[in-house]
Amino acid sequence: QVQLVESGGGLVQAGGSLRLSCAASGIIFSINAMEWYRQAPGKQRELVATISSDGSTIYADSVKGRFSISRDNAKNTQYLQMNSLKPEDRAVYYCRVPTVLTTSGWRRDVWGQGTQVTVSS
Repeated sequence: QVQLVESGGGLVQAGGSLRLSCAASGIIFSINAMEWYRQAPGKQRELVATISSDGSTIYADSVKGRFSISRDNAKNTQYLQMNSLKPEDRAVYYCRVPTVLTTSGWRRDVWGQGTQVTVSS
């Protein structure tokens, strides 16, 4: 069974930085895209960043130039480096893997448990 375990959230002042990590556990043969989402209070969950298997990235306009997504395929881990944080970045951040190949075949739509990011002004 595949699980995504997140870490790195917390409280930071505006202008500060945080780095989120998301490690996939289990016997994994292949992960295609890896994604970060966030959900602020009273708002819908939104896609923040995506990194494909070849390393290409896509960012939401609201985080371009401030956030950076990366991955370590040997560790089945993805990261989200968040710089120049703003109070409006406050949210629960979730990692997601759309598809992953395991000993049980392809698993789809796997989510992490979420980690809280709070930015004080």
